[in-house]
Amino acid sequence: MKRSISALVASVGLATAAFAADVPPSDVTYTDGAIEASLTGTPGIPEDGAKVISSRGLGNCVACHQISALPDVPWQGNIGPMLDGAGDRWSEAQLRGIVANAKMLFEGTMMPAFYKDSGYVRPGKAFTGKAADDTLTPLLTAQQVEDVVAYLSTLKE
Repeated sequence: MKRSISALVASVGLATAAFAADVPPSDVTYTDGAIEASLTGTPGIPEDGAKVISSRGLGNCVACHQISALPDVPWQGNIGPMLDGAGDRWSEAQLRGIVANAKMLFEGTMMPAFYKDSGYVRPGKAFTGKAADDTLTPLLTAQQVEDVVAYLSTLKE
């Protein structure tokens, strides 16, 4: 009896792990620029999203956007639209699409694709001026995208 219960628990655990696997960038489905399904199967954490947005080493969103809710983050940009009220302007699916690859919704935008690993015109190796010699990885992980979306969804007018 113990063995069959253990087998059942193990199989449920494997099924859950398989369900919660990240969607690879190449398998993301866009509908009019939006991504309806979560990239991770788990909710994003808004506090972690704020860290990604404000970190110069991660998303660095504040290099181009201003966010009044982050007054302690210096040198906020004004190239992209102000993100105050982003949770009212765009749906969660649209925000996910914008963060993953804004060009799918806004043709010609200069915003980088944060969840893309192929289809580049001229990928370079960091800041060396040389061509990339290996597979490029997305700028953000699937969970970081979900965290940013969770944070942006909290920004209401």
